[in-house]
Amino acid sequence: MNRTSDLKKLASKNSIYIVLIFLIVVVTIASPKFLTIGNIINIFTTESIKGLLALGVAFCILSKGIDLSLGSIVALSAVVSASLIQDPTYSAQMFKGLDMPIGIGLPVAIIAGILAGTIFGVVNGALIAYTKIPPFIATLGSMVVARGLAMLYTNAYPIPMLKKPFKTVGQGNILGIPNLLIILIIFAIFAWFLLNHTKFGKNVYAIGGNDVAARVAGIKVKKNIILVYTWSSFCAAVAGVLLAARTGSGIATLGLNYELDAIAAATIGGVSHNGGVGRIGGVIAGILILGVVNNGLLLLGVSPYIQQIVKGLIIVGAVVFDMRKNAKTA
Repeated sequence: MNRTSDLKKLASKNSIYIVLIFLIVVVTIASPKFLTIGNIINIFTTESIKGLLALGVAFCILSKGIDLSLGSIVALSAVVSASLIQDPTYSAQMFKGLDMPIGIGLPVAIIAGILAGTIFGVVNGALIAYTKIPPFIATLGSMVVARGLAMLYTNAYPIPMLKKPFKTVGQGNILGIPNLLIILIIFAIFAWFLLNHTKFGKNVYAIGGNDVAARVAGIKVKKNIILVYTWSSFCAAVAGVLLAARTGSGIATLGLNYELDAIAAATIGGVSHNGGVGRIGGVIAGILILGVVNNGLLLLGVSPYIQQIVKGLIIVGAVVFDMRKNAKTA
C-alpha cells in the first residue's frame, strides 16, 4: 500500500516530465523526421531565446507577479545592440562612421543592449514595490514604452549588416552544440542555484507564498521585488542581444508576443500563479513541451492557425491542472 502511494506521489511530482516523454513518443511515431539530430538541434536553438524569457518570468510568477514587458525589452535590447555593431561599409549605417575595433565594439554593443533592457526591470520592480500598483499594469505600461522606444530609436527601420563576430555569438556553436543552447543551460543552472541555494531564492518563495508573513518574518519585500523584476528584464535583454546576433539584424518588431510564450512555458512547467510553487526543472520541461508541440505540428503540416489553438488549449489545461492540484493540497 505504501509502495503504491509512493509511486503515485512520485508520478504526481514528475508529471510534467511524463507528459514531455509522452509527447516525444507520439510525435516520433507521427513523424519519423522528428527524432533526428538536426531537428533536435533546431528545436533547442529555436526555443533557447524564449527559454531565457521563461527563466526570467518564472521568478515573477513565483513572487505572485507577472512581467508583460519581456517581448518589448527583447526588441529594445536588440536594436540598441545592433546599432553599435554595424558594418561601416553599409551605406545606410545608423551611426555614420562608427567603427570601433571589434575587441571594444563587441563588448560595448552587448553591454549597451543588456543595460538598455535591464533598466526596465529596475523601474518595473520599483513601481510595483513602492506604488503598490498590480504587476500586470506596471509591466503593461513598460511593454508599451519599451516598444515605443525601439520604434523611435530606429524610426521603424531595420538595422542590418552587423559585423561577423557579433553574429557568431548567436549563430555559432562549440563542438556542434549551438551557442544559444549553451547560454540557456548556463542561465538555467544559475537560476536553479539562485532559487535553491541563496537567501534571495528563499525570499522569492516566501513572498509568493504570503508577502505579509514574509514582511513580518523580516524579509525586505520591496528590495526583493525589485531584484525579481531586474532578473526578469536582464534575461529578456540578453535574449534580445542574442536574437539580434542570430538573425543578423535589429528590428523594432522583434520579440512580439514572446512574453506570452514565456509565461505559457513557465505555467505549463508547474510554476503556480498563486505564487510560491515551482521549479526550474519544470520550467525547462515546459519550454521543451511547447517546442515539441510547435515542431511536431510543423512537421505534420498543421496550419499555423490550428497551432495557435492547440497552444492555447494546452495553456488553459495547464492552469486548470495547477488550480486543481493546489486545491487538493490546500
